[in-house]
Amino acid sequence: MSILQRINHEFIDGIRCGRKNSVNTSFIVYRFGDTIIDTAPSNQWRHIRTFFQEKPIRQILLTHHHEDHSGNAANLEKMTGITPSADDATRTIMTMGFSISWIQRYLWGSSPAINLQPLPDVIELDDGSRLESISTPGHAEDMVCYFSPEHGFVFTADLYISRTIRYMRDDENLTMLIKSIRKVLARDFTTVLCPHRGIVPDGKQALQEKMNNLLELCERAQNLHHQGQSIKEITRKILGKEDGMSYLTGFGFSKRNLIRESLKVIL
Repeated sequence: MSILQRINHEFIDGIRCGRKNSVNTSFIVYRFGDTIIDTAPSNQWRHIRTFFQEKPIRQILLTHHHEDHSGNAANLEKMTGITPSADDATRTIMTMGFSISWIQRYLWGSSPAINLQPLPDVIELDDGSRLESISTPGHAEDMVCYFSPEHGFVFTADLYISRTIRYMRDDENLTMLIKSIRKVLARDFTTVLCPHRGIVPDGKQALQEKMNNLLELCERAQNLHHQGQSIKEITRKILGKEDGMSYLTGFGFSKRNLIRESLKVIL
């Protein structure tokens, strides 16, 4: 069963879809006028295609290649005749195609290979404003966020999600993620538009709190490491025992991944 919830915030609308109504298992596609940000997972296509048909679409922007963000890129191209645009790194990955785990396939479906077009030098919106692409690797090597200087909001892809995190993918880089958060925080914005958490009106403060929490976690983990404790011991002391999520993913998404990465961060 798909979760469908309409999102409205001033001049932006969207739709939340997914197998379950939780932050980690649902996804929001945002629309600003005739611009679509990300395409949602492919296993939700039959539930959300009418959302894409409601208004004319002029451009489709991807934030990165992960299947929940890019899954319907090919479907949208076929329906609208518009080839989605993405950063060069995302274009390379999407052209070649990529493999995903069985649990990701269950949650989101697949993401067929597609030849994307490059991002324009200036991303214009239909109200005369613009979006700036910000390279924000860490969660994914190819991830970008889209910042609106005129409206003071940021489409943050998976940069935010929550003020605190307890798990990390085994292919994430925490050092790069913290640098990317700092890069976005240097911009003048108020609102975060997160495809999982939703609209965060106090987004800059929330993102700052996330960075502070990550740095605090790194400091605690490194202090325990200097005392001779193992990653397993540090994980249990700070985050608690690994649970079903970790075992279900074969520790591809686990607490120990976060602790392991926190030990690499230079404070």
